[in-house]
Amino acid sequence: MKRRQFITLLCGATAAWPLAARAQQQAKLPTIGFLGASTRSTENEWIAAFVQRLRELGWVEGRTIVIEYRWAEGHDERLVEIAAEFVRRKVDVIVTWGAVPAIVAKRATSVIPIVFAAIGEPVGIGLVASLARPGGNVTGLSSQTTELAGKRLELLREVVPGLRRLAIMFNVDAPAPVLDMRGVQAAANAIGVEVATSEIRQSKDIAPAFDALKGHADALYVLY
Repeated sequence: MKRRQFITLLCGATAAWPLAARAQQQAKLPTIGFLGASTRSTENEWIAAFVQRLRELGWVEGRTIVIEYRWAEGHDERLVEIAAEFVRRKVDVIVTWGAVPAIVAKRATSVIPIVFAAIGEPVGIGLVASLARPGGNVTGLSSQTTELAGKRLELLREVVPGLRRLAIMFNVDAPAPVLDMRGVQAAANAIGVEVATSEIRQSKDIAPAFDALKGHADALYVLY
């Protein structure tokens, strides 16, 4: 090989090396699959707090981690598609909130860690074995909605001293609200409060439910 050709080849390889190294480094960044049930615009504040806390812990988006955001826009079938995509892409962890997205993620993988936020009763809906020892690949934060139902009713009676009839409006197609409804109903029965339930499946069901409750309830307890 002639000297000039060798120098040209060497210079080209040297110039390409930093680009290849950066690409390899980027590919190795841990990836978070963010599974959102609604839209980015409705969860902007939640996302900002999430990213800020990651930064405080030393995880900087685009520098030390990659976050893949996906939004189901209220469609459960889209949740299934997104969860399957994350499994195919082999993300390092799936982050979500709400019972339905967490259940969908759990059904999609038993290997990739899943972290959920703001679920009322993860044990009751079968997401984890127990709060102390979740087991499996799923963990997160429980708001303990069912356990606190009695306390919430006590507060409601302070606001409405003559509380005798309680209306419970809940999303009948979601497992967590159904479970929470039973807890609230049991707590109400224990203190002698009559309960009427309104099952909601779609947004168009809300207005008729309110109309049906007029004059038949002293207070309304909403579970969604």
